[in-house]
Amino acid sequence: MAFYKVIACEIALREICQVAARSRSLLDLEFVTQGLHDTPSTGGTEIQRRIDAVPEGRYDAILLGYGLCGNLIRGLRARRIPLVLPRAHDCITFFLGSRERYQHRLEANPGTYYYTSGWLECLRRRGAKDMPMGAGFLPTRADGQGDREALLAKWSEKYGEEEARYLLETMDDWSRHYSHGALIDFDFSKPLQLERQVRGICASRGWQFEAVEGDLGLLQRWVDGEWSEQEFLVLRPDAEVVPAYDGTVVTAREGSAPPPPPEGKSEA
Repeated sequence: MAFYKVIACEIALREICQVAARSRSLLDLEFVTQGLHDTPSTGGTEIQRRIDAVPEGRYDAILLGYGLCGNLIRGLRARRIPLVLPRAHDCITFFLGSRERYQHRLEANPGTYYYTSGWLECLRRRGAKDMPMGAGFLPTRADGQGDREALLAKWSEKYGEEEARYLLETMDDWSRHYSHGALIDFDFSKPLQLERQVRGICASRGWQFEAVEGDLGLLQRWVDGEWSEQEFLVLRPDAEVVPAYDGTVVTAREGSAPPPPPEGKSEA
């Protein structure tokens, strides 16, 4: 029986736990707080630190539960253990089951924002009880001047005025890009009644709602060790992740890697 270490974003906690329960592999699961892709340089450093902390000789491979995610995983290195990751631009591919299905939906349904249980739960899981569930992962609607001033004041206090103005302009542009909200749902998540919640979000933003059936096939093959070259990148020790621009999303660059930092320390 293969023994794999899983390091994944908490956004896919429910889905990964579901496939883990059905897997023939032995799995050691580690979930990382959502949001590392917001700052790819420091986020990538945190993921590399966790990779480096995996003890040698215990696992057959490390399964990395991240997509390219704005180049978050660019430059990550397999150290002493092979590193296996899906060829995916982001986690929506995980939930739809394949790059092909995601690409088809992008072409057929442009302007769609996708929701899953993880996208709706991450803030609450981190203890942000004073915010509506999912509020941090929604386009900011700032139609009125009062709304804009309130957002600007809130973000200026947290990030500084210059950064706050930039964020507000970016979120305005981002929000205008979307016209549909789609819930990717599974049989095991239906008791959560997410559809009612996402329908409400869409109504408040003037979006059309769509329910999409999720597919765990890609994640199941990942944890089961069925790693076709088309769907997965397998990095051998001392190779690093490099973005690819030929449809494969990511590729490996072989080369002499710097030694891992001493135990308990991360790279600068």
